[in-house]
Amino acid sequence: MSTRLFLILLMSCFFTSAQTHRFIYELQFKIDSTSTDYIKTNMVLDINPKDVKFYENIFLRMDSINRANQNSRFRIWGFQNIITRERNSFKNKNFENLDDLFVYQTDDPMKWNLSNETKMADIYLLQKATTFFGGRFWTAWFCKDIPFNEGPYKFRGLPGLIFQIYDSKSQFKYSMLQSKSFDMIYDTTGFIENYADTKPLEVSEQMVQKKKLEKFNEPFKDFTLQFDKQPDVQYFYRGTQITSKDQLKVFEKQAQEVMVRENNPIEVNKVIHYPKK
Repeated sequence: MSTRLFLILLMSCFFTSAQTHRFIYELQFKIDSTSTDYIKTNMVLDINPKDVKFYENIFLRMDSINRANQNSRFRIWGFQNIITRERNSFKNKNFENLDDLFVYQTDDPMKWNLSNETKMADIYLLQKATTFFGGRFWTAWFCKDIPFNEGPYKFRGLPGLIFQIYDSKSQFKYSMLQSKSFDMIYDTTGFIENYADTKPLEVSEQMVQKKKLEKFNEPFKDFTLQFDKQPDVQYFYRGTQITSKDQLKVFEKQAQEVMVRENNPIEVNKVIHYPKK
């Protein structure tokens, strides 16, 4: 999208009486902190009159297909960090899919240091601000001319909309791509609050951490239980037929190695300390 077209859409989004103001951000991140490669995905920030929702853009494609077919059979779950919160609040609901879908509450205040440094994004004047959040130092560029005090993920509280934000090690980088508006509040109940006809289980953040450790220790627990119940059924994992539980030990080790390697959450102070195997 050209910068000029983006600006037209952004101005249209802001200067209408829309119920949902939507901003699309490109997220570049390193799932492995030691890698030089980035994963790219687009994330959606929906600002509604009473709440804010942040989720992956691929959910909209899933929702569109399911609405067209009048069911919820098409399921997909990409990158995590799905967030909802009330407007003007640092209290977030966090949604995570760990075989089951969970939701837990966190209180995520952040203090910003405003800088006099500015730069232009075409006709928009952006101002620099910094904060320390989630174990990382962050630099944000926000625009006072778009007076939403929101931004991607949990980042909020500045006197203007965040256009860009990145951490000091450039492991997570959000950049605004485009915007649009809707006359009515966009309904996300089909893929956030009620994913695939299933409501998320309300738990504590500590319980989610515990579930992740359990998943690491027994990555094929459900597979093994099913194998014990119906040993005569043909089972396959990544194209390989599984005829004994001993076969799974090799795949189990591989899965654990991936979990350790891809253990780079955006809030690095909440990293899972997996035991050595």
